Amino acid sequence: MNPGITSLFDFSDKTVVVTGASQGIGEGVVRRFAQAGANVVIHYRGGEAGARVIADEIVAEGGAAISCKADVSIKEEVDRLVNATVDAFGQLDVMVNNAGIFPNAGFLDMSIDDWHEMYRANLDTAFLCTQAAAVQMKKSNGGAIVNMASISALNPGSDHSHYNSAKAAVVMLTRSAAQELGPSNIRVNVVSPGLIYRDGIEDQWPDGVARWKNKAPLGRMGTVTDVADACLFLASPAARFITGQNLVVDGGVMNSMIY
Repeated sequence: MNPGITSLFDFSDKTVVVTGASQGIGEGVVRRFAQAGANVVIHYRGGEAGARVIADEIVAEGGAAISCKADVSIKEEVDRLVNATVDAFGQLDVMVNNAGIFPNAGFLDMSIDDWHEMYRANLDTAFLCTQAAAVQMKKSNGGAIVNMASISALNPGSDHSHYNSAKAAVVMLTRSAAQELGPSNIRVNVVSPGLIYRDGIEDQWPDGVARWKNKAPLGRMGTVTDVADACLFLASPAARFITGQNLVVDGGVMNSMIY
């Protein structure tokens, strides 16, 4: 039986964990799921104050939210995050793996420690959280996992060889997990954002922003809500027959002409 139109984006009986959710894209994602009625878990590692504010605001608006600290590059802490979620809300239906880092480093200046730290923060975290979420989801007949990559996984940015390759690995991790977890009714997809607006970016990188707007068919940077809505879609019944896919959210930049 097909879900009704009004229920496609109703998460009122679902529990959603968003990693790296104390600011930026993660904050936008967790607030969007809360607006859709979900119980939300706001993961953070260092942004305790921000996570608590977000949780308090969601609760004040009539939602259900908790914040939880964890280093999601460590299996035991990921397990604790999942257990805290189940203890608070009884289930885990959606995991959005947003936590990561984005430092610059020239290829010849990059140390092996830089390389390992990038993979630890962007790939190991996605692997561990996907694995732990899937173990829990199998107990309740399925769920949805959304990983966060980047258009850098498809078209490398300069001074980001470690980031580019780590995000490319996230895309293949997603496809591999989707293949193995599908029989357990667990869908795994990935969102690849382009340039997303943040306060101060036009002052910090005016030439880059100008080039982006000129190249993007839609003529603007993205917003955190643009990315959040993509995550909401992939986690929803509207995407019930979609798994192992990379949804690029970039205003069309990857489709623009290269000559």
